[in-house]
Amino acid sequence: MTILADAEKATDFAVLSQRIRAAGLLRRRPGYYAVRLTLVTALYVGGWVAFATVGASWWVLAVGAVLAVAYAQVALVAHDLAHKQVFKTRRWSEALGMLAGNAGIGMSYGWWMNKHTRHHANPNHEDHDPDVAPDILVWSTRQAEKATGLARLIGGHQAQLFFPLLLLEGFNLHVASARAIPGVKRRVLEGFLLYGHFAAYLATVFLLLPPGMALAFIAVHQGLFGLYLGCTFAPNHKGMPVLTAEDELDYLRKQVLTSRNVRGGVWVDALLGGLNYQIEHHLFPNMPTPNLRKAQPIVEGYCKEIGVSYLSAGFVDSYAQALRHLHAAGAPLRG
Repeated sequence: MTILADAEKATDFAVLSQRIRAAGLLRRRPGYYAVRLTLVTALYVGGWVAFATVGASWWVLAVGAVLAVAYAQVALVAHDLAHKQVFKTRRWSEALGMLAGNAGIGMSYGWWMNKHTRHHANPNHEDHDPDVAPDILVWSTRQAEKATGLARLIGGHQAQLFFPLLLLEGFNLHVASARAIPGVKRRVLEGFLLYGHFAAYLATVFLLLPPGMALAFIAVHQGLFGLYLGCTFAPNHKGMPVLTAEDELDYLRKQVLTSRNVRGGVWVDALLGGLNYQIEHHLFPNMPTPNLRKAQPIVEGYCKEIGVSYLSAGFVDSYAQALRHLHAAGAPLRG
Protein backbone atom coordinates (compact mmCIF):
# COMPACT_ATOMS: atom_id res chain seq x y z
CA MET A 1 0.00 0.00 0.00
CA THR A 2 2.77 2.44 0.91
CA ILE A 3 4.69 1.75 -2.29
CA LEU A 4 1.53 2.26 -4.35
CA ALA A 5 0.70 5.50 -2.55
CA ASP A 6 4.22 6.84 -3.09
CA ALA A 7 4.06 5.93 -6.78
CA GLU A 8 0.71 7.72 -7.15
CA LYS A 9 2.11 10.84 -5.49
CA ALA A 10 5.10 10.76 -7.82
CA THR A 11 2.79 10.94 -10.83
CA ASP A 12 0.66 13.80 -9.45
CA PHE A 13 2.97 16.52 -10.71
CA ALA A 14 3.38 14.76 -14.07
CA VAL A 15 -0.39 14.83 -14.58
CA LEU A 16 -0.59 18.52 -13.62
CA SER A 17 2.38 19.37 -15.84
CA GLN A 18 0.69 17.68 -18.77
CA ARG A 19 -2.44 19.78 -18.27
CA ILE A 20 -0.42 22.99 -18.02
CA ARG A 21 1.52 22.17 -21.19
CA ALA A 22 -1.67 21.27 -23.03
CA ALA A 23 -3.00 24.72 -22.15
CA GLY A 24 0.12 26.28 -23.69
CA LEU A 25 1.06 28.09 -20.49
CA LEU A 26 4.79 27.38 -20.63
CA ARG A 27 5.19 29.19 -23.94
CA ARG A 28 7.18 32.39 -23.76
CA ARG A 29 5.47 35.78 -24.04
CA PRO A 30 7.90 38.06 -25.92
CA GLY A 31 5.28 40.74 -26.53
CA TYR A 32 4.44 41.02 -22.84
CA TYR A 33 8.06 41.25 -21.79
CA ALA A 34 8.87 43.78 -24.53
CA VAL A 35 6.18 46.06 -23.10
CA ARG A 36 7.09 45.38 -19.47
CA LEU A 37 10.82 45.93 -19.98
CA THR A 38 10.08 49.17 -21.84
CA LEU A 39 7.81 50.47 -19.08
CA VAL A 40 10.19 49.54 -16.26
CA THR A 41 13.14 51.08 -18.13
CA ALA A 42 11.12 54.25 -18.72
CA LEU A 43 10.22 54.44 -15.01
CA TYR A 44 13.86 53.93 -14.01
CA VAL A 45 15.32 56.43 -16.47
CA GLY A 46 12.47 58.88 -15.86
CA GLY A 47 13.13 58.73 -12.13
CA TRP A 48 16.76 59.71 -12.56
CA VAL A 49 15.85 62.45 -15.03
CA ALA A 50 13.40 63.80 -12.46
CA PHE A 51 16.15 63.61 -9.83
CA ALA A 52 18.46 65.75 -11.98
CA THR A 53 15.64 68.16 -12.82
CA VAL A 54 14.45 68.69 -9.24
CA GLY A 55 18.00 68.97 -7.93
CA ALA A 56 18.69 70.53 -4.53
CA SER A 57 15.08 70.74 -3.34
CA TRP A 58 13.40 68.73 -0.63
CA TRP A 59 10.98 67.58 -3.33
CA VAL A 60 13.82 65.25 -4.30
CA LEU A 61 12.65 62.97 -1.48
CA ALA A 62 9.43 62.36 -3.44
CA VAL A 63 11.62 61.42 -6.40
CA GLY A 64 13.39 59.00 -4.06
CA ALA A 65 10.05 57.28 -3.43
CA VAL A 66 9.44 56.96 -7.18
CA LEU A 67 12.93 55.53 -7.70
CA ALA A 68 12.30 53.04 -4.88
CA VAL A 69 9.38 51.68 -6.91
CA ALA A 70 11.53 51.66 -10.04
CA TYR A 71 14.33 49.74 -8.29
CA ALA A 72 11.89 47.14 -6.95
CA GLN A 73 10.34 46.69 -10.40
CA VAL A 74 13.81 46.21 -11.89
CA ALA A 75 14.47 43.56 -9.22
CA LEU A 76 11.24 41.79 -10.19
CA VAL A 77 12.31 41.80 -13.84
CA ALA A 78 15.70 40.36 -12.81
CA HIS A 79 13.78 37.64 -10.98
CA ASP A 80 11.95 36.67 -14.17
CA LEU A 81 15.21 36.72 -16.11
CA ALA A 82 16.85 34.42 -13.56
CA HIS A 83 14.06 31.88 -14.02
CA LYS A 84 14.46 32.04 -17.81
CA GLN A 85 10.90 33.25 -18.21
CA VAL A 86 11.97 35.91 -20.72
CA PHE A 87 14.64 34.16 -22.81
CA LYS A 88 15.17 30.49 -23.43
CA THR A 89 18.96 30.72 -23.43
CA ARG A 90 21.01 31.24 -20.27
CA ARG A 91 23.36 33.64 -22.08
CA TRP A 92 20.76 36.36 -22.67
CA SER A 93 19.14 35.78 -19.29
CA GLU A 94 22.45 36.21 -17.45
CA ALA A 95 23.54 39.20 -19.52
CA LEU A 96 20.37 41.20 -18.93
CA GLY A 97 20.13 39.88 -15.37
CA MET A 98 23.55 41.32 -14.51
CA LEU A 99 22.71 44.55 -16.32
CA ALA A 100 19.48 44.92 -14.35
CA GLY A 101 20.73 43.58 -11.02
CA ASN A 102 24.40 44.59 -10.68
CA ALA A 103 24.50 47.73 -12.81
CA GLY A 104 20.89 48.82 -12.39
CA ILE A 105 20.14 48.45 -8.69
CA GLY A 106 23.37 47.29 -7.01
CA MET A 107 22.40 43.66 -6.38
CA SER A 108 24.63 40.76 -7.41
CA TYR A 109 22.79 38.62 -9.93
CA GLY A 110 25.01 35.58 -9.29
CA TRP A 111 24.63 35.78 -5.51
CA TRP A 112 20.87 36.20 -5.68
CA MET A 113 20.53 33.45 -8.30
CA ASN A 114 22.36 30.96 -6.07
CA LYS A 115 20.35 31.92 -3.01
CA HIS A 116 17.01 31.85 -4.81
CA THR A 117 17.72 28.50 -6.48
CA ARG A 118 18.30 26.92 -3.06
CA HIS A 119 15.06 28.48 -1.84
CA HIS A 120 13.07 27.00 -4.73
CA ALA A 121 14.59 23.55 -4.19
CA ASN A 122 13.53 23.43 -0.53
CA PRO A 123 11.04 26.20 0.29
CA ASN A 124 10.53 26.91 4.00
CA HIS A 125 12.94 24.14 5.01
CA GLU A 126 14.80 25.01 8.20
CA ASP A 127 18.01 23.32 7.11
CA HIS A 128 18.12 24.10 3.39
CA ASP A 129 16.18 27.29 2.60
CA PRO A 130 18.38 30.38 3.12
CA ASP A 131 15.25 32.54 3.33
CA VAL A 132 14.29 30.99 6.68
CA ALA A 133 17.74 30.94 8.24
CA PRO A 134 17.55 32.43 11.77
CA ASP A 135 19.93 35.32 11.07
CA ILE A 136 17.79 38.14 12.44
CA LEU A 137 14.29 36.67 12.58
CA VAL A 138 13.20 33.23 13.74
CA TRP A 139 10.64 31.30 11.75
CA SER A 140 9.72 28.51 14.20
CA THR A 141 9.67 27.96 17.94
CA ARG A 142 12.47 25.44 17.44
CA GLN A 143 14.65 28.14 15.92
CA ALA A 144 13.65 30.53 18.73
CA GLU A 145 14.77 28.08 21.40
CA LYS A 146 18.21 27.84 19.77
CA ALA A 147 18.49 31.51 18.75
CA THR A 148 21.62 33.52 19.51
CA GLY A 149 22.77 37.08 18.93
CA LEU A 150 20.41 39.56 17.29
CA ALA A 151 17.76 36.93 16.57
CA ARG A 152 17.54 36.14 20.26
CA LEU A 153 17.45 39.83 21.19
CA ILE A 154 14.56 40.86 18.95
CA GLY A 155 12.84 37.51 18.26
CA GLY A 156 10.21 37.96 20.94
CA HIS A 157 9.00 41.19 19.33
CA GLN A 158 9.82 40.41 15.70
CA ALA A 159 6.24 40.73 14.47
CA GLN A 160 6.11 44.36 15.60
CA LEU A 161 9.58 45.02 14.17
CA PHE A 162 9.06 43.24 10.86
CA PHE A 163 8.12 46.21 8.66
CA PRO A 164 10.63 48.61 10.28
CA LEU A 165 13.35 46.02 9.64
CA LEU A 166 12.37 45.84 5.97
CA LEU A 167 13.47 49.47 5.68
CA LEU A 168 17.02 48.11 6.02
CA GLU A 169 16.59 45.38 3.40
CA GLY A 170 17.83 47.52 0.51
CA PHE A 171 21.08 48.26 2.34
CA ASN A 172 21.35 44.58 3.31
CA LEU A 173 21.09 43.51 -0.34
CA HIS A 174 23.96 45.82 -1.29
CA VAL A 175 26.19 44.62 1.56
CA ALA A 176 25.40 40.94 0.97
CA SER A 177 26.08 41.38 -2.76
CA ALA A 178 29.47 43.00 -2.13
CA ARG A 179 30.45 40.24 0.29
CA ALA A 180 29.42 37.54 -2.19
CA ILE A 181 31.31 38.86 -5.23
CA PRO A 182 34.54 36.88 -4.56
CA GLY A 183 32.55 33.63 -4.70
CA VAL A 184 30.30 34.19 -7.74
CA LYS A 185 30.98 32.59 -11.10
CA ARG A 186 31.69 35.80 -13.05
CA ARG A 187 33.23 37.73 -10.19
CA VAL A 188 35.28 40.15 -12.32
CA LEU A 189 32.36 41.23 -14.49
CA GLU A 190 29.88 41.23 -11.63
CA GLY A 191 32.27 43.16 -9.40
CA PHE A 192 32.87 45.76 -12.10
CA LEU A 193 29.14 46.29 -12.66
CA LEU A 194 28.25 46.24 -8.94
CA TYR A 195 30.93 48.66 -7.75
CA GLY A 196 30.34 50.74 -10.86
CA HIS A 197 26.73 51.16 -9.72
CA PHE A 198 27.78 52.12 -6.20
CA ALA A 199 30.26 54.70 -7.51
CA ALA A 200 27.85 56.22 -10.03
CA TYR A 201 25.00 56.31 -7.50
CA LEU A 202 26.97 58.02 -4.74
CA ALA A 203 28.70 60.42 -7.13
CA THR A 204 25.38 61.49 -8.67
CA VAL A 205 23.66 61.99 -5.33
CA PHE A 206 26.47 63.86 -3.58
CA LEU A 207 27.38 66.00 -6.59
CA LEU A 208 23.83 67.24 -7.12
CA LEU A 209 22.66 67.52 -3.50
CA PRO A 210 24.05 69.09 -0.33
CA PRO A 211 25.40 66.45 2.11
CA GLY A 212 22.42 66.50 4.51
CA MET A 213 19.88 66.34 1.69
CA ALA A 214 21.92 63.63 -0.03
CA LEU A 215 21.86 61.45 3.08
CA ALA A 216 18.11 62.04 3.48
CA PHE A 217 17.53 61.05 -0.16
CA ILE A 218 19.55 57.84 0.25
CA ALA A 219 17.63 56.96 3.42
CA VAL A 220 14.25 57.48 1.75
CA HIS A 221 15.19 55.82 -1.53
CA GLN A 222 16.95 52.76 -0.12
CA GLY A 223 14.55 52.42 2.82
CA LEU A 224 11.43 52.40 0.65
CA PHE A 225 13.14 50.16 -1.91
CA GLY A 226 13.82 47.57 0.79
CA LEU A 227 10.32 47.91 2.23
CA TYR A 228 8.63 47.47 -1.15
CA LEU A 229 10.85 44.59 -2.24
CA GLY A 230 10.45 42.85 1.12
CA CYS A 231 6.69 43.23 0.90
CA THR A 232 6.63 41.45 -2.48
CA PHE A 233 8.18 38.34 -0.92
CA ALA A 234 6.80 38.41 2.66
CA PRO A 235 3.28 37.04 1.94
CA ASN A 236 4.53 34.13 -0.16
CA HIS A 237 5.83 31.70 2.48
CA LYS A 238 5.84 33.44 5.86
CA GLY A 239 3.28 31.79 8.09
CA MET A 240 3.18 28.61 6.01
CA PRO A 241 4.46 25.26 7.36
CA VAL A 242 8.19 25.23 8.12
CA LEU A 243 9.71 21.90 7.09
CA THR A 244 12.45 19.92 8.82
CA ALA A 245 14.50 16.83 8.02
CA GLU A 246 11.61 14.72 9.32
CA ASP A 247 9.29 15.88 6.54
CA GLU A 248 9.35 13.82 3.36
CA LEU A 249 7.20 15.37 0.65
CA ASP A 250 7.07 14.89 -3.10
CA TYR A 251 7.74 17.87 -5.37
CA LEU A 252 4.14 18.97 -5.80
CA ARG A 253 3.25 18.88 -2.09
CA LYS A 254 6.53 20.48 -1.04
CA GLN A 255 5.85 23.47 -3.27
CA VAL A 256 2.11 23.83 -2.70
CA LEU A 257 1.93 23.28 1.06
CA THR A 258 4.65 25.83 1.83
CA SER A 259 3.31 28.59 -0.44
CA ARG A 260 0.46 31.09 -0.25
CA ASN A 261 -1.24 32.98 -3.07
CA VAL A 262 -2.41 36.56 -2.66
CA ARG A 263 -5.74 37.55 -4.17
CA GLY A 264 -6.49 41.03 -5.38
CA GLY A 265 -6.81 41.36 -9.13
CA VAL A 266 -4.70 43.08 -11.76
CA TRP A 267 -3.35 45.82 -9.48
CA VAL A 268 -1.91 43.20 -7.10
CA ASP A 269 -0.42 41.39 -10.11
CA ALA A 270 1.41 44.58 -11.09
CA LEU A 271 2.38 45.54 -7.54
CA LEU A 272 3.82 42.13 -6.65
CA GLY A 273 5.19 41.34 -10.10
CA GLY A 274 3.15 38.14 -10.42
CA LEU A 275 4.61 36.69 -7.22
CA ASN A 276 1.11 36.73 -5.77
CA TYR A 277 0.66 33.49 -7.75
CA GLN A 278 3.36 31.93 -5.61
CA ILE A 279 2.01 28.38 -5.75
CA GLU A 280 1.95 28.33 -9.54
CA HIS A 281 5.34 30.05 -9.71
CA HIS A 282 6.94 27.46 -7.44
CA LEU A 283 5.47 24.58 -9.36
CA PHE A 284 6.51 26.04 -12.72
CA PRO A 285 9.35 28.54 -12.10
CA ASN A 286 9.98 29.20 -15.80
CA MET A 287 6.34 29.98 -16.57
CA PRO A 288 6.03 33.57 -17.89
CA THR A 289 4.43 35.89 -15.36
CA PRO A 290 1.28 36.70 -17.41
CA ASN A 291 0.47 32.99 -17.70
CA LEU A 292 0.39 32.43 -13.93
CA ARG A 293 -3.09 33.94 -13.67
CA LYS A 294 -4.34 31.49 -16.29
CA ALA A 295 -2.63 28.55 -14.59
CA GLN A 296 -4.12 29.37 -11.18
CA PRO A 297 -7.59 27.79 -11.62
CA ILE A 298 -6.03 24.70 -13.23
CA VAL A 299 -3.64 24.20 -10.32
CA GLU A 300 -6.22 24.93 -7.63
CA GLY A 301 -8.73 22.58 -9.24
CA TYR A 302 -6.18 19.82 -9.51
CA CYS A 303 -5.09 20.22 -5.89
CA LYS A 304 -8.73 19.89 -4.83
CA GLU A 305 -9.01 16.81 -7.04
CA ILE A 306 -6.09 15.02 -5.31
CA GLY A 307 -6.81 16.34 -1.82
CA VAL A 308 -3.90 18.76 -1.39
CA SER A 309 -4.49 21.91 0.63
CA TYR A 310 -4.27 25.06 -1.52
CA LEU A 311 -4.14 28.38 0.34
CA SER A 312 -4.88 31.85 -0.95
CA ALA A 313 -5.58 35.00 1.05
CA GLY A 314 -6.52 38.62 0.52
CA PHE A 315 -3.79 41.24 0.29
CA VAL A 316 -4.09 42.50 3.87
CA ASP A 317 -4.89 39.11 5.38
CA SER A 318 -1.77 37.55 3.83
CA TYR A 319 0.41 39.95 5.83
CA ALA A 320 -1.70 39.41 8.95
CA GLN A 321 -1.14 35.66 8.69
CA ALA A 322 2.60 36.16 8.29
CA LEU A 323 2.78 38.49 11.30
CA ARG A 324 0.73 36.13 13.49
CA HIS A 325 3.14 33.35 12.62
CA LEU A 326 6.17 35.51 13.45
CA HIS A 327 4.61 36.42 16.79
CA ALA A 328 3.90 32.78 17.61
CA ALA A 329 7.38 31.64 16.51
CA GLY A 330 8.99 34.17 18.85
CA ALA A 331 7.00 33.01 21.91
CA PRO A 332 9.93 31.18 23.61
CA LEU A 333 11.90 34.45 23.58
CA ARG A 334 9.26 36.46 25.40
CA GLY A 335 9.72 34.57 28.64
